Amino acid sequence: MNTETIWVFLTTQGVDFGLKILGALAAWIVGRWLIGVVTRLIGAALGRGGKVDQTLTNYLVSIIGVVLNIVLALAILDIFGVKTTSFAALLAGAGLAIGTAWGGLLTHFAAGVFLQVLRPYKVGDFVTAGGVTGTVKELGLFGTTIITPDNVTTIVGNNKVFSESIQNFSALPVRRVDTLAKVANTVDVNDAMTRLRTALAGIANVATSPAPEVEIMQFTPEGPLLAVRTYTHTDHYWQVYFDTHKTVVATFGAAGYPVPETPVAHRTI
Repeated sequence: MNTETIWVFLTTQGVDFGLKILGALAAWIVGRWLIGVVTRLIGAALGRGGKVDQTLTNYLVSIIGVVLNIVLALAILDIFGVKTTSFAALLAGAGLAIGTAWGGLLTHFAAGVFLQVLRPYKVGDFVTAGGVTGTVKELGLFGTTIITPDNVTTIVGNNKVFSESIQNFSALPVRRVDTLAKVANTVDVNDAMTRLRTALAGIANVATSPAPEVEIMQFTPEGPLLAVRTYTHTDHYWQVYFDTHKTVVATFGAAGYPVPETPVAHRTI
C-alpha cells in the first residue's frame, strides 16, 4: 500500500515536487549569497571612518543576518506551499516574550547605542562612569569595561552609566594636580612661593600653560598653608602628583626652612 501510494505521488506530483526542490535549493543558494553581500556591505558602511564601535558593528550585522535568514527560510517554506502566516505570528509572539524577559538587558543595550552615538568617552579615556573611576577598556553592547587604578577589571551596566554623571578626565589637554604645603611662621612666605614656582616648572610633564600656581590657601597656628597647583595630561597625573610632593620637600629642605611646629599652649597656674 505504501509503495503504491508513493508511485501514485511520483507519477502525479513528482515532477512538480522535484521542481519545487530545485527552486528551493536555488533560492537557498542565491539567498545566502545575497545575505552575505548585504551584511558585508552594511558592516563596511558602519565601520567606515571608525565612528561606530566595532563591537556594535558586529552585533548589528549579526542581527541583520539572522533576520534575513529567517525571511529566506519563510520564503522557501512558501515555495512548498507551507502557510507561513501563523509561523510568523509565532515568531513575533516569541520575540515579544523574550523581549519582556530580557527587559533589563534591553535597557542596557539601548543605553549602549546612545553611548555609541553621543560618544561621551572612548576606549583609553580615564573616566568616572557609573560611580567607577578608571581607564575605559571596552564599550560593549550591555556594559562598559573599566580598569580601575588598582588594576581591577570592573564592568558597569550601560544604563547605570547613562543615567548618572560622567566625568571624562581625558577630554581636555590638561588637568589640575592639587597639593598642599605648609611653611613655618618664621619663613618668608613670598620667598617660599617664588622658590616653589621655579622648582615646579622643572618637573617632567608639567604643562607650561597654565603655569604652576602657588598661593596662600589659609593661615594656621603653625604657619601659612600653601595651595600648590600644577597642570598635566591625565596620562601623567600620578607621576606629577608624586613628583610635586618630592619637589616641595626638596625645595624647602634646600632653603633650610624649619619644620612647622604646633605652638605650645601656655597654661595659667
